[in-house]
Amino acid sequence: MAQQAPEGWTGTERELWEAYRQGEVLDFRSGEANTDDPFGDAVWGPSRTVRAEVLAQLLLAGPEPAPGRVTSLRLSGVTVTGALNLAGGAIGDYVEFQDCRFEHKILISEAAASTLRFVRCLVPRLEASRLSTTGDLHLARCRLPDGVRLTDARIGTDLLLNQAVIGGDRYGRAVSADGITVNQDFEAERLETTGELSIRTARIGGRLSLRGAQLRADRQHNHTCFNAVRVTVGHTLYLTGSADRGWAGSRGYYGSGYGENPPPDGPITPFRAFGRVRLSDSRFDGACLISGEFHLEGDDELSLRRIHTPELRFTCKVRPTGTVALSRARVGNLVDAPESWPRGKHLALTGFVYENLRPHRPFTIQERIAWLEGSSVDFQPESYEQLAAALRRDGADDDAREVLYAKQRRRRRTLPPPTRLWGAVQDATVGYGYRPGRAGLWLLLAWALGSLWFATHPLEPLKADERPHWNPVLFTLNQLLPIVDLGQGGWNPGGASQWISAGLVVIGWLLASTVVAGASRMLQRG
Repeated sequence: MAQQAPEGWTGTERELWEAYRQGEVLDFRSGEANTDDPFGDAVWGPSRTVRAEVLAQLLLAGPEPAPGRVTSLRLSGVTVTGALNLAGGAIGDYVEFQDCRFEHKILISEAAASTLRFVRCLVPRLEASRLSTTGDLHLARCRLPDGVRLTDARIGTDLLLNQAVIGGDRYGRAVSADGITVNQDFEAERLETTGELSIRTARIGGRLSLRGAQLRADRQHNHTCFNAVRVTVGHTLYLTGSADRGWAGSRGYYGSGYGENPPPDGPITPFRAFGRVRLSDSRFDGACLISGEFHLEGDDELSLRRIHTPELRFTCKVRPTGTVALSRARVGNLVDAPESWPRGKHLALTGFVYENLRPHRPFTIQERIAWLEGSSVDFQPESYEQLAAALRRDGADDDAREVLYAKQRRRRRTLPPPTRLWGAVQDATVGYGYRPGRAGLWLLLAWALGSLWFATHPLEPLKADERPHWNPVLFTLNQLLPIVDLGQGGWNPGGASQWISAGLVVIGWLLASTVVAGASRMLQRG
């Protein structure tokens, strides 16, 4: 293979030929920020221009390395003219572009590569469906006005889109990455998109981080800004804020780190979604952390239907403006706050299963019941049972009974009028069995009224020749507690007193059992 650059190559391209053989960086940046800005208006002349066909020849059929060197293509501060077409090729070299401009889209579909890094580059569009890499794919701080296509790509280690600004294609999609496999982390922190970010059926071995991302749907074509249906994430999903300190002015290759750890109380840029967010049927093996802002319009919703995760942290500081759907989701720990959930029947909880409640901020039982009753479905008995079971596991028996009491009251509103009336009587007298103190008060009232009646209406004895000592208070109590003999059974009520006596017996049977059951629960807790 020839060790000299081909005839017809410019001086800049000949320098690139030799830098490639030496595995060195070829840097044409001047050191002046305005001049070197790939997104600015500064004109880069022929000395900072390389043809795409030259890059393709180096990467697909390049020269042998210099003795003791490893070939690599590392280029900074140039304009690439023409369309870079590497589709279907085998790229064995390390490739890195920094602060470069590409006049046309890059085609690397169905190519095999090691590591590809584009840092702070202007690329009209990247076509990389079914791309396979053994290393990283980085598009950190790049601008891609016509979108990225990574459908069914296989990334050997990390995929980085941090601080990238990506526009939509003609179908309103900014990132089309359905079926992508990323063996380690997928970072898209502070990503800005106009159009749908779609990673349906993706498999991510590490974490999926969109901290501080700003996702906007292209509503002329699609109301969805983030589509992650049936995704599998081996660690954690982050739809959270990003601390501001450390990002501004950072020029790290990876575009991912903060440098120093930011202070916990410092300013942050929240994750923001303007459009539908779909996470349905996805699995997050570490946790699902959601604390962003969701600006939903009309029928838009944040869909968490049927997700599986050991922990769901839903701690939004701004209430979502649309529906949050958790139907048939299954989580271990539910970490939330009362002000994080939407209001006005914009919550779907049908079949939502969680093991433990771990409120991020104080969440009273009345607020938790209101959370249930804010569901978009009128009455869901299983939601009350689920909440009560979680409270019992935490030892909050009183709160669990409060939930079940609320369930009965809510159920009553769905019944026909006669049954509803009977339910109101049960509620007023014994609180459906969950208010034993209320039953005790009714017993005391019945005792007082009965004692007053019989004190003014003495009874005749059963046997004329036997006249036991008359005690209206004990007689009334004997009627209310029929299983107890207080020595007042020798009297024979008649007329109105007979009806009152019978009523006291019925009231006693109805209320005393409730009082006894409540006392038993207290003794068991003691």
